Amino acid sequence: MNIQIQRLSFPNHTLTPAPHIIFPSFPPPYSTHHSTKLVFKSGFCNSLKRVSKSPTCLKNLGGLVKVRCGGMAQNNENDDDGFYMRRCVELARKAIGRTSPNPMVGCVIVKDGKIVGEGFHPKAGQPHGEVFALRDAGDLAENATAYVSLEPCNHYGRTPPCTEAMIKAKVKKVVVGMVDPNPIVASKGLDKLRDAGINVTVGVEEELCKRLNEAYIHQMLTGKPFLTLRYSLSVNGNVLDQLGEGVTEAGGYYSQLLQEHDAVILSPTLLIDKLSIPASQEPGAKQPLLITIARNPSPLTRILALSTEETANVIIFTDKEMDVGDITAQQGIETVVLDQINLNAILEYCKRQGFCSVLLDLRGSFGDLEELLKESIEQNLLQKIVMEILPIWGGSDSDNENLQVAIKSLDRGLKVKNLQPIISDKKIVLEGYL
Repeated sequence: MNIQIQRLSFPNHTLTPAPHIIFPSFPPPYSTHHSTKLVFKSGFCNSLKRVSKSPTCLKNLGGLVKVRCGGMAQNNENDDDGFYMRRCVELARKAIGRTSPNPMVGCVIVKDGKIVGEGFHPKAGQPHGEVFALRDAGDLAENATAYVSLEPCNHYGRTPPCTEAMIKAKVKKVVVGMVDPNPIVASKGLDKLRDAGINVTVGVEEELCKRLNEAYIHQMLTGKPFLTLRYSLSVNGNVLDQLGEGVTEAGGYYSQLLQEHDAVILSPTLLIDKLSIPASQEPGAKQPLLITIARNPSPLTRILALSTEETANVIIFTDKEMDVGDITAQQGIETVVLDQINLNAILEYCKRQGFCSVLLDLRGSFGDLEELLKESIEQNLLQKIVMEILPIWGGSDSDNENLQVAIKSLDRGLKVKNLQPIISDKKIVLEGYL
């Protein structure tokens, strides 16, 4: 930390600093997987303003002594770029679960070291984050720097191009987190900005921005939704049909998973048992589509007995023609008849619906999902694993013995990357990528 104390002399008075002042240090901005929190501890430079050109700040103490604090950030413009890009990601995450098939995007407009405009893309069909940020900044956007987590679009869709909005606002510089993998964008937006004389920087906090839109990126590159597997284990390694205490409440990992995914594949027994219907408890969360399978009329008939409100967001995949058309229409349930129920067909349906992410949730009657799980492993359809370890020494029942074998086969030729734990006093959740 660089501290410079300036002695100020006045007529008949000489002021010097107290001999034993302890100056606090300032930690760098801290980012987490789910959100970014910027924390500044109390001290001489506890300012709400982020200085862009110079990381130092001056504060007048009683009009007498100026203290220059250089510990808040290194004298590096890239540090400022990272600071504002993390804020873009934090803004973008406010729209979790609401933007598919569009990505989440956050934008910050900075001028003279101050944030003068902020915005994010709230949901598909509405203006993008850049437009909201430029509106927020107004005339202050001229000669300012725009930070945006994803390359601004340069094509007409349901909204006009964001590149044109930035050019019209006369921003001086645009800092981009990552290039858009969408073929109709893919660097064309950057070229348009550069052709207009705007300085463009790309790749700031790129990994963080990619993590924000991992499902969107996967769908763009492969044409298939991003598939996550979730299951629970006992401490002795057996599959359990239960969740940990508090995980379904707001802020719990399971509630957040439901918010983050466009659709959830689950056993029909969860729908038959009204108390087990999954729903995110996050404030304002858009509930995911519930997908289940019915290989015989029995579970389908029992699901149809539920109220319309509880089944209004359900799709049932079946391999048998059943005369239930009028009933399902009244109940708000959609049925899809396949020649053979398989995961590829379900994912293809989700893609046509504009879904980027699907959660395969192993609860209920495991036998209903065993074939889907094997297919996800054998055909490399699985991208992410979320495993909850419960403080239980439990055994397997006959219903999930086959599934137990299927899950254990995950370590055969598959390597889990970026494994991260989330630990509390009652559970451990492991999250990794394949």
